[in-house]
Amino acid sequence: MSLDAIVREGAADSSVIMLGGGMPATELFPRGSLTRAFRAAMDDPTAAALQYDWPEGRIGLRKWVAARLRRRGADVDHNAVILTAGAQQGITLACQFLVRPGARVRVSVESYPAALELFRQREAVLALGKEPADCAYVMDGIDNPHGSAPDPDARASLIREGLPLIVDEAYAELDFESRIRRPLLADARDRVWHVGSVSKTLSPGLRTGWLVPPPDLVERVRRAKFTSDLQSSTMSQLLVERFLTTEDYDAHLVRARDLYARRAGVLSTAVRRHLPEWRFSEPAGGFAIFLKTDHVAEHPTADEEWLRTATGHGVAFDPGALFQARPGSGTLAMRLCFSAADDEHLIAGVKRLRTAWRAHLEA
Repeated sequence: MSLDAIVREGAADSSVIMLGGGMPATELFPRGSLTRAFRAAMDDPTAAALQYDWPEGRIGLRKWVAARLRRRGADVDHNAVILTAGAQQGITLACQFLVRPGARVRVSVESYPAALELFRQREAVLALGKEPADCAYVMDGIDNPHGSAPDPDARASLIREGLPLIVDEAYAELDFESRIRRPLLADARDRVWHVGSVSKTLSPGLRTGWLVPPPDLVERVRRAKFTSDLQSSTMSQLLVERFLTTEDYDAHLVRARDLYARRAGVLSTAVRRHLPEWRFSEPAGGFAIFLKTDHVAEHPTADEEWLRTATGHGVAFDPGALFQARPGSGTLAMRLCFSAADDEHLIAGVKRLRTAWRAHLEA
């Protein structure tokens, strides 16, 4: 059974505590506000929410994105913003221009699985460290899967090197200390493909994100978006736009950061107490921690066997191999998410992992 099949099997079993998936806390979804926005959209005599719109998306939402980036120091006009079906489509559009078969894409040792899979499907070579590269994929602000903040020296080095950069800020506004950094877009406007989203802060089901390409490529990217899907959902864009104009988005972010920071503390404490042989860095933000052990994975299916054992003991996680640019490092790793589980389930899940780990070692 594949890793994906085991993960799906665990997710479908209500008795399994899911510490994987990278999902936001459901209690943070602004259901009331979105319901009111939907009713207002249905009462609109123009029925704009049910109609086609331009490939680049609604102008009001694009203006909001541009204004938010300008406040952080980037010289961006709304005409440069293209709304997408989540951050993933923004990365995909950038790849259409940057990643051809054989292209060398620099990535972190562990990174966002869907981006890694996309690069592999486009027959790219994944480069690490100082290996030669044609472009780089960077999770800036807060990374995935570690939840760590960027190193200032590494950011400065990226700017100096001069590579085209796909910069993914999916978690950037979920820094527990509210440190919203100057975007790389502000310092390399001509070669940064800036990707953002409200999936982690409002709702992934809205599938609303954005891409800011280099200025000389905006029109070509707009055409590529048009030939891909004509446009992203008008309804979703309108709901997000109404929320942002009628509610306090920054206050919503404060509530989200506070909740995730507290849950991160609960999970970290439980892991240190019950899984001391697994090491990790305290997250600075985001949804998860990434754990490693010195236990040697003696064969290619070790991740599957460990996940299968854990699921059999009533707990599931994201296997480390999914995040590794070069799987088969020789040791086991896993991502545990604190974002969508309450304190009781976080602690109970780690206790089940302890039992499963002992069983795995004895097998």
